[in-house]
Amino acid sequence: MVKKSFKYKIIIPTVLVFVAMVAVLNVFLSLRFSALSESLIDEQLETNINSLKNYLDTSRVNSEIAAVSLSVNPDAIKAIKEQDKSKILQIFTDSHDLYRINYCTITDNAGKVLARTHEPGNFGDSITNQQNIKDALEGRVASYFEAGTAVKVSVRTGAPVYADGRMIGIISAGVRFDSDEKIDELKRLFHTDMSVFLGDTRVATTIIRDGQRINSSKITPHIGEVVFEKKQEYYGDADIQGEQYKAFYMPLFNARHEPFAAISLLIPETDIIAAINKTRRDGITLGLGGLAIAITLLFIIISSFSKPITRLSDDMHHIAEGDLSVKIDVKGEDEVGQLGSSVLSVANILHKMLDDINIMITEHEKGNTDYFLDTDEFHGDYKKLADNILELSALGMRDHLTGIPNRRSFDNRLDLEWKRAIREKNLISVLILDVDKFKNYNDTYGHQQGDVALQTVAQTLKQSVKRSIDFVARWGGEEFIVLLPSTDSEGAVSVGEHIRKEIENAPIPCSVEGGKRVTVSVGVNTQIPAANNSISSFITIADNALYKAKETGRNRVVSGANDNNS
Repeated sequence: MVKKSFKYKIIIPTVLVFVAMVAVLNVFLSLRFSALSESLIDEQLETNINSLKNYLDTSRVNSEIAAVSLSVNPDAIKAIKEQDKSKILQIFTDSHDLYRINYCTITDNAGKVLARTHEPGNFGDSITNQQNIKDALEGRVASYFEAGTAVKVSVRTGAPVYADGRMIGIISAGVRFDSDEKIDELKRLFHTDMSVFLGDTRVATTIIRDGQRINSSKITPHIGEVVFEKKQEYYGDADIQGEQYKAFYMPLFNARHEPFAAISLLIPETDIIAAINKTRRDGITLGLGGLAIAITLLFIIISSFSKPITRLSDDMHHIAEGDLSVKIDVKGEDEVGQLGSSVLSVANILHKMLDDINIMITEHEKGNTDYFLDTDEFHGDYKKLADNILELSALGMRDHLTGIPNRRSFDNRLDLEWKRAIREKNLISVLILDVDKFKNYNDTYGHQQGDVALQTVAQTLKQSVKRSIDFVARWGGEEFIVLLPSTDSEGAVSVGEHIRKEIENAPIPCSVEGGKRVTVSVGVNTQIPAANNSISSFITIADNALYKAKETGRNRVVSGANDNNS
């Protein structure tokens, strides 16, 4: 009955439809070709435009994180203070991959270059004409798209470096877009040709003519008028040395909000049109040639494959509905057997990935935020999918400004350690820290410098806590929290005092109400939890101690703990 069903319900209608399709295919594709090709180009370009803008925003953020983090790195500060050029180059070159930047420039406190990672042999010149350097020399962290002598087009962030209470230099970290390596990387990322312009001149491109990149060629005048004079994005057609492209040009604005450079995405229309035309012609030719053979062989093939195909179809239907436990029962070395093996492999991979994800979610819910999916077990697009899941999970557990765990992550860890302390009848301590007079700080220095201050506090706090079992997180706003398992009240107060001193001595500019340092107040609580105790009360006691530290003068550690609590 299965074979008969295939013959009468599938084979004959398929043959009739195939004949009709071949008859009208050429006419239909000819009518629809123009709209189809335009739609495909527009869809690809729109996707790439959004991706490019996200990439530029991410590059700016990466440069900010790199500059700020390196400006408080003790090894970097020491190398700059000693003006040890080789050490500076080593530290900053090694940081490129970590922060996803591709160059750094380090100056002294007058803006004179001490070292460049992109041109190690070129130093000693003054770069105070760059806006990010000017702002950094005035004590501000600033990010701009800028043009320089060595690096023509880049996004860069300048951050001041302090030692012993004084500025000793400037770190400018950035992502440059004017090199062959970067433009080739962007082409691999967006799967399209690209160009970077400084003014109306190409300084980097993936377009090659006669074996050479067409650098130094000019932007099309009417496009340049839109981008540089009208300060607008251009979307439309472009003629580049006789070849037609569907193009997008985006101006890059400097600190004065003037378009000084541009970046373009270019899709060759001729390639897409030719590919679609060839596919259409080949399809029609193949269809006509294979029609006669298909009718003859279809009856023979369907007889031998109907049963395994039916079984495989049923199994694939179950998989499509989410049942990954299906056992694919298709054997043999032929195509159907190989297809069955492939479907089984896909199901097994997805099944394992789901199991690993569920384990990771379970561990995170328990508070074990150090547990992550092992993406090295997967390959190709499966690895990309697993990496994306891992990245999303990590983002959900991290504070986006400071990079340390967030409140959700802390709550999970506290629940885990609380239950462990109940089982082991052991002490657990918590510190709640609040940056003193932070509103005044923001009002004086601005929210951007306030963010830098919070980032510095977070990194100082992280470096001050030594044990692997201790846990540091951002509690909210200017508040931070530290969990200290197996720590008595005296030890917790000692840790709090150490943290308070480290933050007081951190290189954060401050002159609010006559003070010279950013300080924190610390509330401490220690307890031996019992089953009838509440976590909220545990936190509340520390919070009340913090309030008392604020009331009694700030910049101090106050304990509301009782080691004998139960």
